[in-house]
Amino acid sequence: MKKILLAVSALSMGMMVSAGTALADIEIATAGPMTGQYASFGQQMKAGAEQAVADINAAGGVNGEMLKLEVGDDACDPKQAVAVANQMASKGVVFMAGHFCSGSSIPASAVYEEEGIVQISPASTNPKLTDEGGENVFRVCGRDDQQGKVAGAYLAEESKKGKKIAILHDKTAYGKGLADASKENMEADGGKAAMYEAYTAGEKDYTALVSKMKQAGIDIVYIGGYHTEAGLIVRQMRDQGMKTQLVSGDALVTDEFWSITGDAGEGTLMTFSPDPRKNPDAAGVVAEFRKKGIEPEGYVLYTYAAIQAWADAVKAAGSTDEDKVIAALHKGKFKTVLGDLSFDKKGDVSLPGYVWYEWKDGKYDYK
Repeated sequence: MKKILLAVSALSMGMMVSAGTALADIEIATAGPMTGQYASFGQQMKAGAEQAVADINAAGGVNGEMLKLEVGDDACDPKQAVAVANQMASKGVVFMAGHFCSGSSIPASAVYEEEGIVQISPASTNPKLTDEGGENVFRVCGRDDQQGKVAGAYLAEESKKGKKIAILHDKTAYGKGLADASKENMEADGGKAAMYEAYTAGEKDYTALVSKMKQAGIDIVYIGGYHTEAGLIVRQMRDQGMKTQLVSGDALVTDEFWSITGDAGEGTLMTFSPDPRKNPDAAGVVAEFRKKGIEPEGYVLYTYAAIQAWADAVKAAGSTDEDKVIAALHKGKFKTVLGDLSFDKKGDVSLPGYVWYEWKDGKYDYK
């Protein structure tokens, strides 16, 4: 799995130690949309990774060595994600806490598998990542088929009450995957979609789509996509006098959603895992973030936890060797800011599933 050149390079770095000199730093990375319309999520990941590295290094590092963090910007673009993965491999990175978008994580994972790099995504929920990825691939977030069961059950219940349901998606691996999982589960529970449509991410004007929903008398719209487009769609629905309920997934867990919608976002429902900020084990880390003026929302703590789990696996393995770390990740139970977690054979996490959140007065909390 690992390239011989990487192993030789690592050995050479280890031999470049003279008397009184510390061992080489361990290169790790995070990558996500540091720029572009989803940059708020990239900044969440960067903040979580930087704090995790700082805290681990302050406690003595990993097996006596300090961590050094590289940050990659994939802009949620698959081709750019592959380029970032190759850049990280050339820098000698042994671990990737990324990517954010499933459409980036999936193609990048092939590079990490080839180059002998362990990957733990904090945020990529498409089932294909672990179903079809190599044994080096893990995630600390849930899956869209789990999220879709929760959303589908709600939509089916509302459909049976006579509500007209529209299912929209943005054509991405994440958005379409989530929309389809929700639709499939809704139909399995006896519900029916009155409309199923795709839209193009990155546009500013969705009035034609909104008008179509208005004409169809849509009562609830489920959006498989990101907060930027969902925010514009709900705002444009309100502009047309529609009271249609917006329902979506974990990509709405950012304060930026409300900055787009304002009061139009009131009552929006979304699925996400239980808020790790309320986990007692995370209290100290949460306080540290807030001291720095950073609110650890969304995927901040998920990225922190990905690095925690990997670091503890390296300690258990006594090495950064990929095969040994993979074995340790599968065998271990890790105490993290998300709670105690372990990984199954596919690399999926054991954490609790999804719950409902609601946007009220500019904040989101359990429904």
